[in-house]
Amino acid sequence: MYLCKKLLFVNTVLSFKQINKLAIPALIAGIAEPLLSITDTAIIGNINSNATESLAAVGIVGAFISMLIWVFGQIRSAISSIISQYVGANKLEEVRTLPAQAIAIVVIGSLLVLTISYPFAKEIFQFYNAADSVLEYCITYFKIRIFGFPFSLFVFAVFGTFRGLQNTFYPMVIAIIGALLNIVLDILLVYGIEGFIPAMNIEGAAYASVFAQITMAVIALILLKKKTSISLKLSFKLHKEIPNLLNMIGNLFIRTIALNTALFFATSYATGYGKEYIAAYTIGLNLWLLGAFMIDGYSSAGNILSGKLLGAKDYKTLVELSKKLTQYGVISGLIIATFGFLFYNSIGGIFSKDPLVLEQFYNVFWILILTQPINVITFIFDGMFKGMGEMKYLRNVLILSTGLVFIPSLLFFDWLGYKLMAIWIAFTLWILARGIPLVLKFRKKFLPLVNS
Repeated sequence: MYLCKKLLFVNTVLSFKQINKLAIPALIAGIAEPLLSITDTAIIGNINSNATESLAAVGIVGAFISMLIWVFGQIRSAISSIISQYVGANKLEEVRTLPAQAIAIVVIGSLLVLTISYPFAKEIFQFYNAADSVLEYCITYFKIRIFGFPFSLFVFAVFGTFRGLQNTFYPMVIAIIGALLNIVLDILLVYGIEGFIPAMNIEGAAYASVFAQITMAVIALILLKKKTSISLKLSFKLHKEIPNLLNMIGNLFIRTIALNTALFFATSYATGYGKEYIAAYTIGLNLWLLGAFMIDGYSSAGNILSGKLLGAKDYKTLVELSKKLTQYGVISGLIIATFGFLFYNSIGGIFSKDPLVLEQFYNVFWILILTQPINVITFIFDGMFKGMGEMKYLRNVLILSTGLVFIPSLLFFDWLGYKLMAIWIAFTLWILARGIPLVLKFRKKFLPLVNS
C-alpha cells in the first residue's frame, strides 16, 4: 500500500492545520537526538562524584558525535528533497528503489568512520583541549557511544524517506519511543538499583544512548517495510538519481564541515577556559539545540512541502508557504523564549548543583533565550532551500558566514575577555549571517515567478 494515499495534496492556500499536520510531528521527531544528549547532561550533572568532569566530557564527546551525525545525516535532507519533488510531479513510482541504495551508502560510510575514529579517541579529544580526568572520561564515554552512530544514520535515512512521502507521523513515533527508552535506561544504568543493577555512571549514560538508537533503528526498519511500498532490496544497477543524491550530499557535507568548524572552535575555547566553563557551555549548548530543534518542526514542514511545490511548479503557494512558516515559527520562538525567562532561575539547577558551573551558565543563558526567535528565520529558509535542492547555495552561505562572521567575532570578543559570552555573541551573529542571504535569494528568485 502506497503512502501516497495519505499525502498532503497541493492547495492554492495552505492552512494552519495542513502545515501543522507535518510540522508538529516533525518537531517532536526532531528533538530526539538533542533529547538523548540533554538527558545524559541532566543525569550525569547530578551524579554524586566527579559530576563536573563527567559533564564536561559528555559535552565534548557530544559535540564531536553531533558533528559526525550532522555531517553524514544530511542524507535525510537529500533523500527527502528528491522524493518530495517526485511526489509533487506525481512520479513516485520512479523513485521507490532509491532509498535502499541511499541507506546502504550512509551505513557503509558510518562503519568506516567508526573503524577509523575508535582507535584515535585520545588524540581526537586532546584536539578539543580535553586533559587529565576530563580526557579519560571522554575516551570512556566515546568508545561506547560511537557504536550507536551507524544506527542513528540509518534512522536519519529512513526519516528522510518518510519526509519525502509527506509523512512525519512515523518518525515522531520512533523518536518518542527512543527518547523515553533513553531516559529510563539513563536512570537505571547511571544510578543503578541496589542489589540488581550496579551504578555505571558515565558508562551507563553511553550504553543507554546506544540501546535507544538501536531500538529506534529496528522500529524504523519495521515501519518502512510494513507501512510503505518502498523497496529495501538492493540493486547493483544504480538509480538514476544517485549522482544527484551524491552531489547534494557532497555540498551538504562541505556545508556541515563549515558548521562544525564553528562548533569545534566554540567547544575548544570553552574547554580552554576551564572545566566549569565547558560544563556550563555543555548545558547551554544542549538547551540551545533543544530550542533549535523544536523550532525546526516548521523548518521540516518547509523542507517537505517546498520540494513538493517546486516539483508541481506551484510558485504562488511556495511563496505563501514561506510567509506562513515564518509567522508560525516566530510565534513558537517567542513562546520558547517566554518559557525560558519565566523559569530562568530554576533551569540551570536541573543540570548541575555546582555553584561555579551555574554562575558561568547564568552569565550567558539570557543570550540563548533571546536567540530563539532569531533562529526561526534562518532554520525555516534553510529547510526550504534543502527541500528545493539548493544545496550549493546553502554550502556557500555557511562557509562564508563561518569564515567571515563566526570565527572573527569569536576571536575579537575572546580578545576582549568575554569568554563564554564571546562564544554566544559569535553564535548569534553567525545565525543572522546565515539567514539574511537565504531570505534575499528566495524573494529574488520566486517573487518574479509569482507576479509573471
